[in-house]
Amino acid sequence: MSLVKFLTSKVFLKQLLIAIVAVIVLSFLVLKWLNITTNHGDFVTVPDLKGKSLETVKIELDDNDLRMEIQDSANYNPNYPKYSVIEQKPAAGAQVKENRKIYLILNPSGYRKVEVPNILKRTYRQAKPQLEALEFKIGEISYVDNIGKDVVLGMKHKGKTLTPGTMLPLTSTIDIVLGNGNR
Repeated sequence: MSLVKFLTSKVFLKQLLIAIVAVIVLSFLVLKWLNITTNHGDFVTVPDLKGKSLETVKIELDDNDLRMEIQDSANYNPNYPKYSVIEQKPAAGAQVKENRKIYLILNPSGYRKVEVPNILKRTYRQAKPQLEALEFKIGEISYVDNIGKDVVLGMKHKGKTLTPGTMLPLTSTIDIVLGNGNR
């Protein structure tokens, strides 16, 4: 039997028609199964979690059939309570499926600690930008008799003398002791 006769025979056309019907039925069944198992069209609105404690967040997410995953804490933000949510993804009001993970970034308990740089025997003009670049605040400036005018002779934090390399939280206030230029 030649190929042309086979392709036009009743047996081949019957088998081809059965295969097409089987593919259509199978596709229809798979699509219906996907609609049922993925809850197509059913969404949950993500609640606003910013500024809330972990206990409150857990209750709200459980009520909405959502899960949470805590990502690394961010830089300390004094506008939010300690250990509260400062960022969430997806954002509040977004439509998501049930059992979706909501990624949370928490506010740490305080500023991270930074090493105090060695600014001794440098001029105040050199020391000030170096401290400010590390987000320290310049506090009280006092002068002592020393030939070096405006040379940093010492540093203090809350009345205690600081040595270079001491770890202090960001935004700490450092008092500076400078020379007045007198012998």
